[in-house]
Amino acid sequence: MNSFFTTYKDELIYTFIVLIILLITRAIIVVAVNKIGKKSGTTEARAALIGRYVTVTLVLLALLIEAFILGARTSDITLVFSSVFAVIGIALFAIWSILSNITSGVIMFFSFPYKVGDKIKIHDKDYPVEAIIEDIRAFQLILREDNGDLVTYPNNLILQKAVTLMKKDALDDSSIL
Repeated sequence: MNSFFTTYKDELIYTFIVLIILLITRAIIVVAVNKIGKKSGTTEARAALIGRYVTVTLVLLALLIEAFILGARTSDITLVFSSVFAVIGIALFAIWSILSNITSGVIMFFSFPYKVGDKIKIHDKDYPVEAIIEDIRAFQLILREDNGDLVTYPNNLILQKAVTLMKKDALDDSSIL
């Protein structure tokens, strides 16, 4: 056991350093995402979702760095990543709309001008929607129309359509309740 630590002392130290840097970076980014979320008026659940996306990305990056620390050759890592990305690429092509909605959800977290409680009008030729935003989720917006109907609208479509803000903080209006 003692010879193990002696043999891999440098690798263990580098691994510990990468782990510490990963944890500090994650903490900084999660705090920043939470502050951005509070400033823009989004829910804590959406900020937590973005935090999870960041965590997964950082863990994958740490695994790549760790492979180099443990002595993997570039050609070996390239082979593994090209194979994994080929499989992921084929799978994501089959489910591109899900990926598109997730990406749109991340974009909306940082730059969506509307928040929960706003009344908006979506200018869709086939199905125009005028409703209050009840929730903004990873895949879709949850909208409540004036007649009480609940509409789910995909995130990728909301970024492609013209949207008009009809009333800010419409949930505060007692006539709606």
